Amino acid sequence: MFKRIVVTGMGALTPIGNTMPEFWDALLKGTSGAGPITRFNTEHYKTKFACEVKNFDPVNFIDKKEVRRLDRFSQLALVASDEAIKDSGIDAPGVNRDRIGVIWASGIGGLDVFIEEITNLALNKVPRFNPFFIPKMIVDIAAGHISMRWGLRGPNYATVAACASSNIAFIDAFNLIRLGKCNAVVAGGSEAPISEGGVGGFNAMKALSERNDSPQTASRPFDKERDGFVMGEGAGAIVLEELEHALARGAKIYCELAGGGMSADAYHLTAPHPEGLGASLSMNAALEDANMTPEMIDYINVHGTSTPVGDTAELNAIKKVFGEQAFKLNISATKSMTGHLLGAAGAIEAIASIMAVRENIVPPTINHFTDDPEIDSRFKLTFHKPEKRTVNTALSNGFGFGGHNATVIFKKYVK
Repeated sequence: MFKRIVVTGMGALTPIGNTMPEFWDALLKGTSGAGPITRFNTEHYKTKFACEVKNFDPVNFIDKKEVRRLDRFSQLALVASDEAIKDSGIDAPGVNRDRIGVIWASGIGGLDVFIEEITNLALNKVPRFNPFFIPKMIVDIAAGHISMRWGLRGPNYATVAACASSNIAFIDAFNLIRLGKCNAVVAGGSEAPISEGGVGGFNAMKALSERNDSPQTASRPFDKERDGFVMGEGAGAIVLEELEHALARGAKIYCELAGGGMSADAYHLTAPHPEGLGASLSMNAALEDANMTPEMIDYINVHGTSTPVGDTAELNAIKKVFGEQAFKLNISATKSMTGHLLGAAGAIEAIASIMAVRENIVPPTINHFTDDPEIDSRFKLTFHKPEKRTVNTALSNGFGFGGHNATVIFKKYVK
């Protein structure tokens, strides 16, 4: 019999809130995190807005000397994981830190430092690199910093699968714990892609919204006039823990992680399969892993990026998996508020799903103005305002470039 895994701590640093409670409160208020980009001069860029983390100074959380050795994605990771670890109480004396792991996700990693160092090389023509260039840039370094900060000596690594990265981190953590390899894992993701290279690169792919006249309404999943995603930055962390270990130390329990599934589209470099073939395989695998039927799901936090093709493909997959149940459960796309945090998206969306289960309330999809005739009107897409309902189970999807799909399911904890 597999061990049961529960969530005992959460932390968030997002475009709409710098702590988990602030983030959840902003979701329920329908707050948009979008605004003009402040991190670089956008004069020559097609997209001039994004969902930036606001009022964040890393030196308020991290020693100034250490800050200089960290790319922004690692700074965000440390702050969110600190909140989750403190929230869980797993840093208490007597807890065996040899059996606590860290699995941290990022789709891109240290993009800021990469751009800075390569720009310096191009301008100076002399190979003078910062000795922290590589340690700041590599994707696995955030997991390393979290483990060193807290003395966590269990399994430690990164997951990289574009926008499915964080969900895969949760699935890996889930499997390590239930197989008895760890007692707990700090899992999550962070991303800091709002830079010349990040925005310019996604602009070149025509993936980003260019609604510069109305940034706060630009992320509009399921709307007929959606024109691309809004880039976001931030981090989310959860502490996953073996149930008996959590009970033995008197930990509070938010919910249970019931299962997860992964798949590949095997279809296209960036576009999802139009019928959602890979997405449906991922959701079916998660249901099987959780020993659940489609009728047992109450809420889906969709990948829902606000791209013309992606939104309809995901809804096609949901209809394929859930049949008539697809029109009874609630669906919402919280990227309408946070923007798309790429490799960290699944982390903050897992927190939204966990809180929906805990509080019995579904956060909304904002910015819906015009119905899309290609979308079945029977879907309950939770437009404009949150909806109170019993949420015993919540499913969260993450799909990434390369055809990577990962789905996790959270459920109410019952003794």
